[in-house]
Amino acid sequence: MLELDHVAVLGETLAEAVSHAESALGLPLSPGGAHPDFGTHNFLLGLENNLYLEAIAVDPSAPDPGRPRWFGLDEFAGPARLDKWVCRVPDLDAALKVLPMAGEAVAVTRGALSWKISVPRDGQLPFDGMFPALIEWVSPVPPGVSLAGAGIRLDRLTVAHPQADELQALLAPHLNVPLAEFEVEAKPALRGSFVTVSGSRVLQ
Repeated sequence: MLELDHVAVLGETLAEAVSHAESALGLPLSPGGAHPDFGTHNFLLGLENNLYLEAIAVDPSAPDPGRPRWFGLDEFAGPARLDKWVCRVPDLDAALKVLPMAGEAVAVTRGALSWKISVPRDGQLPFDGMFPALIEWVSPVPPGVSLAGAGIRLDRLTVAHPQADELQALLAPHLNVPLAEFEVEAKPALRGSFVTVSGSRVLQ
């Protein structure tokens, strides 16, 4: 079963991704770290209900990873935006037998954290990136648990795509994310509706 683990804001630079998230949500993100396997780095924000938000971009100081970067970051261009959602699974290898289009299992470490994540060979997730990446945490305490909730809750995640009905039908037998909704729209996009101590906020 797929459960929501976190959502990701992408940017051409990490500063742009962080600024976009902070401006939309009115809260500061904290430094995360680097991912040498993919040449990226991130900042994080803990959310309620064991979720978190990640701002991520190519790390210009990192060597070329020798493989396509995850989340399609090699081709990412334009303003920073909420662009990816990641679903937790108890057994990634088993999940990929059911949903092979999610990619191949790749083992990753960052500091004390370790996990396996699905990455397509070309780095591009299906449905123009609107298909969720799948993650299996090897570490006993993932960021969604260790990060403080910061008094902010993801209330709704809208997945928009011209073939949203097809995407929903593909995921429905396996998806346990009640806050996710699928909308048929001309342009692929993610929108997150958040509840904060200062009121409702939208991140897109």
